[in-house]
Amino acid sequence: MAAHVIPDVLEFELDVVFCGTAPSATSKERGAYYARPGNRFWPTLFAVGLTPRLLRPEEFRAVSEYGIGLTDVSKTGWGQDADLSSSDFDPDALRSKIVEFAPRWLAFTSKRAAAEALGRPTGYGALTDRIEETRLFVLPSTSGLATRFWDIGPWQDLADRLDKR
Repeated sequence: MAAHVIPDVLEFELDVVFCGTAPSATSKERGAYYARPGNRFWPTLFAVGLTPRLLRPEEFRAVSEYGIGLTDVSKTGWGQDADLSSSDFDPDALRSKIVEFAPRWLAFTSKRAAAEALGRPTGYGALTDRIEETRLFVLPSTSGLATRFWDIGPWQDLADRLDKR
């Protein structure tokens, strides 16, 4: 089995696990989630009140202090979404992790991540699907490459549901 490009941040009793598609080439190089310049992930967590300060990508392991976990649907692939094929993804492994750690919410950080994990396209926001007791949420991508789809509204909606403010 190939090594993970970036290790998961998973613990029991997390409020939310954010799940992306796969790390970017920049994230792979830096060994940190959402590390590409222009990615809004870390500023967004701070802006919506999920972290008390702006974290740097290299501080990704610290998110568990705030009830947050991190993973990707592809743990061994990397690159832009357009460069990834469906064989790069392992939705069964993701499901197993979520069943094991049972966070309150699993939040996909893009429609592609949700589609690869669930096996079907979906819209933004809270879904009626669950993985056992874990509720699911789909967020607009924070990637600078997805600027035309950016909307902080669903991120704030999730933060309000988590009652972190």
